[in-house]
Amino acid sequence: MHDIEQLKSIAAQVRRDIIRMVHACQSGHPGGSLGCADFMTALFFNQMQINPSAFHMDGKGEDMFFLSNGHISPVFYSVLARRGYFPVAELASFRKLHSRLQGHPATLEGLPGIRVASGSLGQGLSVAIGAAIAKKFAGDDKLIWVLMGDGEQQEGQVWEAAMFAGGRKVDNLIAVIDYNGKQIDGPVDEVMPLGNIKAKYEAFGWEVKSFDGNNMEETVNVLHIARQMAGNGKPVLLLMHTEMGMGVDFMMGTHKWHGSAPNDEQAARALAQLPETIGDY
Repeated sequence: MHDIEQLKSIAAQVRRDIIRMVHACQSGHPGGSLGCADFMTALFFNQMQINPSAFHMDGKGEDMFFLSNGHISPVFYSVLARRGYFPVAELASFRKLHSRLQGHPATLEGLPGIRVASGSLGQGLSVAIGAAIAKKFAGDDKLIWVLMGDGEQQEGQVWEAAMFAGGRKVDNLIAVIDYNGKQIDGPVDEVMPLGNIKAKYEAFGWEVKSFDGNNMEETVNVLHIARQMAGNGKPVLLLMHTEMGMGVDFMMGTHKWHGSAPNDEQAARALAQLPETIGDY
């Protein structure tokens, strides 16, 4: 298990990976990826009970993670590689022809760490619920984690799944919403206001806890608390407040970097703000 300073160091390198990956192919989604770097680092390097060197699709005897908002694949791929699922050098193939690192995660190429194709928004929570129920049937006491976007909450399938999980007391499930308030077309509250998302999930029978997903200490603490909250008859939702583009000053505070790649000058400016901590690929 890594300490806070080690986790911050890894997250800084993950942010460098994100910029370099998206810049190299001039395609991808850096904004949300940068915002989720702290959470994904804390989850994979500090909290999840996993065995990257012996990856199996069934996830038997280990925690499982599903990325519902698959467009933030750069942060997912970076964390998987840095955690040992596949060689870090393979990050250089992101979005290239015949690469296992597609723009949205897919299972056809057999990339370790990827258990479901994602990117069609609204589906990840349903998949995670299925996996959680399967673990219960198998007598497996490990947990299911799933990350969704805030704009994704506008999908009707999310609410059908939320109602099911609460009604069926799927309490080995921890869902996380990246609540940065921005989606590809603008601020979430202007595109389709979500209202009181906490109250809505609670009304469906979930335990809900909010936290600052760009504060490493708080993130580590909340993930630990979430594990303790599991198994008590209710699914758990973590409402994670982040800043889109976190770590790069000109990418923060706007939705414009949701799905835009930096040019050469912009990439250089971004990387100058992000220290190389454990080595570029």
